[in-house]
Amino acid sequence: MPATCVIGLQWGDEAKGKIVDLLTERHDIVVRYQGGANAGHTVVTGDQTYKLSLIPSGIFRPRVQCVVAGGVVLNPAGILEEIDALVARGVQVGDNLMLSDRAHVIFPWHFEEDRLIDQQCTSGEAIGTTLRGIGPCYRDKVGRSFAVRLGDMYRYDFHDRIVQIVQAKNHILAGLGSGEDVHLDAVEIFQQYQQYAQRLKPHVADTTAYLLDAVEAGKNVLFEGAQGALLDIDHGTFPFVTSSNSSGVGVSAGSGVPGCYVTKVIGIVKAYTTRVGGGPFPTEQDNDVGQHIRDRGNEYGTVTRRPRRCGWFDAVAARYTARLSGVDVLAVMLLDVPSQLPELKICTAYEVGGRRTTDFPSHVDDLRRVVPVYETMPGWQEEISHVRRIADLPQKARNYLDRISELVGRPVEVVSVGADREQTMFAEPKPS
Repeated sequence: MPATCVIGLQWGDEAKGKIVDLLTERHDIVVRYQGGANAGHTVVTGDQTYKLSLIPSGIFRPRVQCVVAGGVVLNPAGILEEIDALVARGVQVGDNLMLSDRAHVIFPWHFEEDRLIDQQCTSGEAIGTTLRGIGPCYRDKVGRSFAVRLGDMYRYDFHDRIVQIVQAKNHILAGLGSGEDVHLDAVEIFQQYQQYAQRLKPHVADTTAYLLDAVEAGKNVLFEGAQGALLDIDHGTFPFVTSSNSSGVGVSAGSGVPGCYVTKVIGIVKAYTTRVGGGPFPTEQDNDVGQHIRDRGNEYGTVTRRPRRCGWFDAVAARYTARLSGVDVLAVMLLDVPSQLPELKICTAYEVGGRRTTDFPSHVDDLRRVVPVYETMPGWQEEISHVRRIADLPQKARNYLDRISELVGRPVEVVSVGADREQTMFAEPKPS
């Protein structure tokens, strides 16, 4: 199995980091291929909890090579802080971490642009930016003129490049600031980023060549998606999306590895649905049920601590993203969270203008108008966090999993009933 990919099929926060952490023992390399420090992964092992934003979850397995590929946008200060925090807790971070020289770098002007543009959008529904400079950095990447890649920080003309960009960005920020005095100091930024560059230098490499060599050599590679497929810049609920291709279609673009090498795609879903920020959410429960899910599931952002919006499982959306991402099997996470509810609902279709459909709308305005069609199933109302085999789950819980599998059109291979590694169950192979 040269390459496996883990993709979130909802609006992010599906507990992908936990699955990646478990799968790393079967892989030689773990790759983060898109997004930035706006993505948060939580890994719980024993009595220790680790929160990661940029470093792949495989970092806790010393023999595994962790790669941050060219599709990621890097905040040097952020990743250095993450490295220092891990090292302080005894986690090895050395040659086992590689950073792509093609990854684009976030600078102070990106943070300022994010802040000033967000201020001008306060009257409408918030897109959900984390104000970490992610969107502006991707915008410069596409625009090219003001883009700086990690490898550029080691070139002879890095100083002149910073001076040129800062001069232009000061004019842009003055316009965005509507009279606010925003002025960036090129010398100060250069000196600061030169220091970052020297500290990061041991990790910087041509990861595209490394990964191509690895898959051609038959190494087992695990691709770790960030955010969720419904936040994909091209195929998600635009404009309430992230700035990169967070569905399965982004794997090759972000890593440089052709899709033919990816032999298995695992789609991660929660046993319910959550969302952060604005945008339509057909199955949202802004009521006691939603609050119960939020409290029991600790549904607050890993990075931002923003409370997540919570609702019933949306099989229409999950089926769409499973097809979009080429998913082979499902991992259903946090099945323990709805355990105390007397009944659970699953959205099996949408009604739009009196017409029933199982297709996910391409336009956000159409998604706002849908009325979810629910199927009600009895809850199991018993604690299941101690269960270690899928076959030992209550029959009603297994019925719920079977229905999710049927509606999404993919078998359930993994089930999680808690945050710890030991609370994850893998389906037993069927007898031949």
